[in-house]
Amino acid sequence: MKKISWNQPKEKNEDFFSRVYDIARMIPYGRVTSYGAIARCIGSPQGARMVGWAMNQANSQRDFIPAHRVVNRTGMLSGKHHFGGPRVMQELLESEGIGIEDDRVVNFRSLFWDPCSELI
Repeated sequence: MKKISWNQPKEKNEDFFSRVYDIARMIPYGRVTSYGAIARCIGSPQGARMVGWAMNQANSQRDFIPAHRVVNRTGMLSGKHHFGGPRVMQELLESEGIGIEDDRVVNFRSLFWDPCSELI
């Protein structure tokens, strides 16, 4: 699948975002995934940054999108400044039993949910 950029028609970005949100809704409680894992799963392996943009817009969706469960490839809470306060993303993850130290998921590898392998 072709990489989608902000310069493409709005419908294509909306379709990309919809596919991202479909995957994000499936992330199990108490688990995390990465922007890149979602991008690979929807057939856009170079689209991690676009997944990040979709997560930034997740709060505008009618249905709840657990964007707090999406972190960068090393487990860092790189999108934390989009949650209305510097500790909100961390607090949401901790409320699900996920440990956070220095803005990074503790035991990231064991908590990582790979949508490509889990949904096949």
